[in-house]
Amino acid sequence: MFFKKANKIDSRIDTLVGADTRIEGDLHFSGGLRVDGAIRGDVTEQNGTPSTLIISEHGSIEGAVTAAKIVLNGKVIGTVKSSHFIELQTKARITGDLHYKSLEMHTGAVIEGKLVYIGDNVLEDTE
Repeated sequence: MFFKKANKIDSRIDTLVGADTRIEGDLHFSGGLRVDGAIRGDVTEQNGTPSTLIISEHGSIEGAVTAAKIVLNGKVIGTVKSSHFIELQTKARITGDLHYKSLEMHTGAVIEGKLVYIGDNVLEDTE
């Protein structure tokens, strides 16, 4: 509870992927992105712009995910990299490795992969 202010998620949404929307291909974003639909491809924040990614319980991403702050309540199949903070809510499902600096995990969230603490190291593109 002491870290709530430091890990506050920006609630501003600049881009919305609606519930009935399906995207095939990589997505690069800045600011706030909320995913209620499905994305098949990598989702990456633009370089030099710390951004927030919110994936609702109906949202899904099949591909690598990279963002400074992530709130996940849906499904990700692929590597997840959070350079600042990630919150895994009760219906979160990750099939792949999770690279994190700060992690909040609610009861019911599932990770099928490795947890990799990055500490103060800068995330490097390993692909």
